[in-house]
Amino acid sequence: MLIDLHTHSRVSDGTQTPTDLVASAAQAQLDVVGLTDHDTTDGWAEATQAASGTGVAVVLGTEVSARTRGISVHLLSYLQDPTHPALVAELERIRTARLTRARRMVELLAEDYDLSWDDVVAQTQPGTTVGRPHIADALVVAGVVPDRSAAFARLLVVRSRYYVPHYAPDVFDAIAAVRAAGGVPVLAHPGAEERGRVVPDDTIEAMAAAGLAGLEVHHRDNPPAQVVRLSALAARLGLLTTGSSDYHGAGKPNRMGENVTDPAVFDAIEAQGVTAVVRS
Repeated sequence: MLIDLHTHSRVSDGTQTPTDLVASAAQAQLDVVGLTDHDTTDGWAEATQAASGTGVAVVLGTEVSARTRGISVHLLSYLQDPTHPALVAELERIRTARLTRARRMVELLAEDYDLSWDDVVAQTQPGTTVGRPHIADALVVAGVVPDRSAAFARLLVVRSRYYVPHYAPDVFDAIAAVRAAGGVPVLAHPGAEERGRVVPDDTIEAMAAAGLAGLEVHHRDNPPAQVVRLSALAARLGLLTTGSSDYHGAGKPNRMGENVTDPAVFDAIEAQGVTAVVRS
């Protein structure tokens, strides 16, 4: 089985609709694909409908923005109850903060570049929460940078003068909210050194004690030394280890199925979640 548990649609910062994303999963010969848009479940209904007849099972999830010890972290939540009040409220707060942050970043960029808020909104779909990837797309259209990667490396990176932080819950609160909603929390790309500081072992140990289910070990942003470290840590703590592409369509070079999850791990995630895997 080919199981890729981390992808994004246009509902957050991918470039495909949920329907097209599921079709791409079928074309890539995946057996299982996880839809994990940032801080939202708005793509779930469309992905569920799109799965019919494709032969692809869809794991519904969310990538939750969080922080710990001054480090920005992402928590993958799988198969949670999308109507759970506490988690719904937290995700709404995060999305609102993202939007406020994006507006301020555009204001700062507009001081030096020919860029407007309307230019950024033009890169989204109705219902999309505007974020840095959409600002990057607008910068590409304006001819400021050649692609998204260049925009992040030059203008949208944390050390840039245009960067503005946004609210994100403490990761321990995020884990508690995901578990309260019946979801399965997995720490996304925890060894991604190029993105900034990584979460240290003692914090991951505390997260495991608080209900963390697993680590996304096999991801293109985790270098080999981090894969070794995270695999050993997961084994010691009894955590699941996943592999995923973090596919964003044309928004990133990541390709579906470039990293995959063991079927036994998928079964363990399915057994813990309260929302059923969508099977066509």
